[in-house]
Amino acid sequence: MKTLLIDMDSVICDLMTEWHRRYNEDYDDNLSVEDLECWQSEKYVKEACGKKIYEYLDQPGLFLNLEPLPNAINVLERLSRKYEILIVTSSRTYAYTEKEKWVEKHLPFIGARNLVFTHRKEMVVGDLLFDDAPHNLIAFSETGRKAVAMNYPYNRNVDVDRVGSWLEFETLIEKFEMGERT
Repeated sequence: MKTLLIDMDSVICDLMTEWHRRYNEDYDDNLSVEDLECWQSEKYVKEACGKKIYEYLDQPGLFLNLEPLPNAINVLERLSRKYEILIVTSSRTYAYTEKEKWVEKHLPFIGARNLVFTHRKEMVVGDLLFDDAPHNLIAFSETGRKAVAMNYPYNRNVDVDRVGSWLEFETLIEKFEMGERT
């Protein structure tokens, strides 16, 4: 295994907490990631919001100020000494610039030059994809390559290896290197 493809949103950084905070504040609700049993967030919000839930993803500053998930930065730094790391993410509107600035600030050892924007992650050359989106995990697995899910309720029906933290991911990668099967 030489090249690791790593998703950004809800894998490296905590998108859901801020996204749901903004929605909950505007709609007096208490939505959390634990409520999402499928990828379509509009099914879990108040009817008055519906598909407008996705408009929060276009708000300036959302992606720029997300917090890294626990241990993500340290584990990525260790992994970057052994593997080529590509950050693969999709984006809406001007979030491209914010995501690039986020990577430059939090992941300078990877850098924006290793940031790939795509909606078709299975088309990117790499040995393993670490992602949370069910459609990305399935499409990548169908290419015969290894996909690993950051475990969330909305992706539990996808039959891939899964982890609940960055430390678990690091351990899983070590097992793969040792030739162990999970």
